[in-house]
Amino acid sequence: MKNHGSFLLSLFALVALSSGSPAYGEGVPRLVVNILVDGLRSDYMEAFAPLYGDDGLRRLLKEGRVYEQATLPMASADRASAAATLSTGALPADHGIIALRWLDRNSLLPVACTADGQQGYSASRLATTTVGDELKVASGGRSLVYSIAPWPDTAILTAGHAADAALWLDDSAGGWTTTSYYGALPAWAMAYNAAGERLTADLSNLEWRPSNQLVGEFSYFLSGGMRKPFCHKFKGEGAWEDFRRSGLVNDEIAALAETAVQQTMLGADAVPDLLNVTFYAGAFRGKSASMEVQDTYVRLDRAIARLLQAVESKVGRENALFVVSSTGTSDEEAVNLENYRIPTGTFDLTRAVSLLNMYFAVLYGSGQYVDGAFDGQIYLNHKAIEDKQLALGEVLDRSADFLLGLSGIKEVYTSRRLLQGAWTPEIGNVRGGYHTARSGDILLQVAPGWHYVHAEHRIDRLQREAYLPFPIIIYGMQVAPAIVGETVTTDYIAPTLSAAMRIRAPNAASRAPLRLQ
Repeated sequence: MKNHGSFLLSLFALVALSSGSPAYGEGVPRLVVNILVDGLRSDYMEAFAPLYGDDGLRRLLKEGRVYEQATLPMASADRASAAATLSTGALPADHGIIALRWLDRNSLLPVACTADGQQGYSASRLATTTVGDELKVASGGRSLVYSIAPWPDTAILTAGHAADAALWLDDSAGGWTTTSYYGALPAWAMAYNAAGERLTADLSNLEWRPSNQLVGEFSYFLSGGMRKPFCHKFKGEGAWEDFRRSGLVNDEIAALAETAVQQTMLGADAVPDLLNVTFYAGAFRGKSASMEVQDTYVRLDRAIARLLQAVESKVGRENALFVVSSTGTSDEEAVNLENYRIPTGTFDLTRAVSLLNMYFAVLYGSGQYVDGAFDGQIYLNHKAIEDKQLALGEVLDRSADFLLGLSGIKEVYTSRRLLQGAWTPEIGNVRGGYHTARSGDILLQVAPGWHYVHAEHRIDRLQREAYLPFPIIIYGMQVAPAIVGETVTTDYIAPTLSAAMRIRAPNAASRAPLRLQ
């Protein structure tokens, strides 16, 4: 019955498109704005409320449907895997984006999730469809799909394969850029670059100061206190990444998004369009509890207010639908826990791999049993194991037993355990982030409070597993304002947006849409 119903719906849509009559009626948004905020936290968003205006975050919290207990459906997420899950409604196990970078089993070198040797960047490694892809298919290509973000990964992963454009900040020339995968830079974006004078390749004349006096006087953090307001300049090799992680980036993103709304055909007819926008609300230069974070949220509030105003001025609130969510990730500030007698230490992945290979040499004879390691994952040399006529399952079990004995290791997950072992809520989250072709044979979980170090790839981070609160906020047409206490995960967003536009959900999305009434 389900297949028969889907066939009838597809046939109806095809007839409507071929006859020239609109396939969408009343109650379908003309423009959907999908806002992803990297590092957005509920506690910070609420704490800085005295600094906001009335038309941005306050408005969303008051008039939107706020799911307070949002979580990520997979373990060890980062910006890229979170963005891909948001747009596809699937987990890394299906959509394939396990991280910003992972180790390629053929070259044994790290590869970026959206890197493409032929076109620079593309969505070729994204294995499933996105909301934007399904919208393009359902509308016969008539729907517009644009994506704007500070980085190419979030721009591309929220855009999908069939988008009209994905735009991000250009390190080399300044301004906004794209990839030939989506065609040339749109004329409206080229005009925006030409008219702008602030974002050039050289950011040395740019300064970031508190956006108003209240930001400099307000102090939420215990460590903040009253101090001289900050002033940051953007110089040197890391200038562009510093800019992307400053409050100023939200002003710039909002300006381009407003231009896209005003100068394109977004929302101009009854066929739904989609605008994906990524903002930033994380730490600046590793300081997560600072006056800079306060100002970043103030600028985020202002940026969202500007985008709401632009969209509603063009299509009306009754024809627009907004979703605001978070990557659910946070940079952990480097602190010397030894000063406070808190258990800590350093887990060095290179040393662990060396010890594991030595252990195998004692057991099975000399050989290179480990191909490589990256970001807490170990990739075994399957050919060497086969040549030794060893059972892979035995090698995996012995690996887990050995690694669990190393200081700083909390848990070890092998590919065999993830794919064949008993299900538990914790292992379910790890399994959701595991991709058979891209993940390692062994996944390491470092204990909270320990530093995970991999000098070869310049990784040094402090492990933390504390719950990071963030919301999912839905606002606009036919959305009943409410505070919803039930726990929801970010893979609900794609099917919810799809249902609102009356299109199929992405092809690996398994969640039911959230109720908006």
